[in-house]
Amino acid sequence: MVTKMLIHSVSAGPATRTPDNSMGLLSILRRLKQTPDQEVRLLLLGLDNAGKTTLLKQLAAEDISHITPTQGFNIKSVQSDGFKLNVWDIGGQRKIRPYWRNYFENTDVLIYVIDSSDKKRFEETNLELAELLDDDTLGGVPLLIFANKQDLMTALPASELAESLNLHTIRDRMWQVQACSAMSAEGVQDGMTWVCRNIKFRKR
Repeated sequence: MVTKMLIHSVSAGPATRTPDNSMGLLSILRRLKQTPDQEVRLLLLGLDNAGKTTLLKQLAAEDISHITPTQGFNIKSVQSDGFKLNVWDIGGQRKIRPYWRNYFENTDVLIYVIDSSDKKRFEETNLELAELLDDDTLGGVPLLIFANKQDLMTALPASELAESLNLHTIRDRMWQVQACSAMSAEGVQDGMTWVCRNIKFRKR
């Protein structure tokens, strides 16, 4: 049986575009038991330099040898047999963060990426995450936190990161902290498997 794939990539800002490869997301799509033409909207957020764009390229099985900071946003949409998965990667620079809320509407899963090796910014990333969780538009949306850069010696383990961010106080949604390395892709598939198990399609 031949599966037809159609991938759209949209970039805003100077981020370099590379050829798409569909294999990374195809395995994820096959795990989503959805009705035909059901759309899934994943919002990918985090501070600048957390590794969001690298992670997005890993999901799409793209070349990660050349990554530039996202000044605006990157979108990747995959269609396969009635499935459509839209992943929105929004820039994490301080001047861009006030515009994050423009992308909250109809989010099915929030993916928040943290640089586990940058302890000096834990307080900053905690404040940004707290604001996201307090926003009514994202109320009840499942949260996946990628504790990225676990390949670095200075990285804080995912369990300690969860404790430092007081994630145990979250009571209004499903959440998960997943250790990963966007560079090697280790742990990325495990995180997306959790997404597939916990996806909740919000009523449009």
